[in-house]
Amino acid sequence: MTDKADFAVVATDGPGPQELQVRSVMTTAPYTVEPGTDLKTIAEVLGGRGVSAVPVVARDGTVLGVVSEADLLRPRRRTPWWRRRVRGYRTGPRARDVMTAPAITVDAGEPVSVAARALEKHRIRRLFVTENGKLTGVVARRDLLRPLIRPDAEIGAEVWRSVFTDGLRVPSDAVGVGVEHGVVTLLGLVTYRGDVDLATTLTKAIPGVVEVRNRLDYVWDDHHEVRRS
Repeated sequence: MTDKADFAVVATDGPGPQELQVRSVMTTAPYTVEPGTDLKTIAEVLGGRGVSAVPVVARDGTVLGVVSEADLLRPRRRTPWWRRRVRGYRTGPRARDVMTAPAITVDAGEPVSVAARALEKHRIRRLFVTENGKLTGVVARRDLLRPLIRPDAEIGAEVWRSVFTDGLRVPSDAVGVGVEHGVVTLLGLVTYRGDVDLATTLTKAIPGVVEVRNRLDYVWDDHHEVRRS
């Protein structure tokens, strides 16, 4: 069984403005097993479905633990003769006997950055996703790459809509947006100096944005006016 010290529940203070949530990139309806599932069946699920681990889930949807390929391959002590005589034990070990508990979980409403940090910290391939304490999906490293492979045109369109049209309400002829390989360049003129910094913050929160190069200028220095008052 995997060292229990490697498993924990991931928590955070919550996502930043418009930050992509785990539910947006997770895979829903993951393969699961019950506590009483035998090891042969688990091996068939892992091999047949091409996954490296499955969560052990109670009937109410609560994640009890996880069984990985390593858990199945790890040598186990020979069962004492007196236990083999116990009625029902000849059915062999079950998921509950080899699973690692608790499994690492992340809430569906958490930002993807939290999931990414947890995967890196614990050096694991996937996190099981819960909502209201129940299993709802699984997120793997490859899932977190999805925002990074958004087309530049799609990213640019969202910057226009979220930052300038809905956010700062800047006329379309006053600013320009360029996107190349996820690097966003902001050009043009906004009304207030504070809008320049806000544009950077809002743009960074858009999925797929790798870097923001802010070349915006402003008409009024509202920071200076605040200091004078």
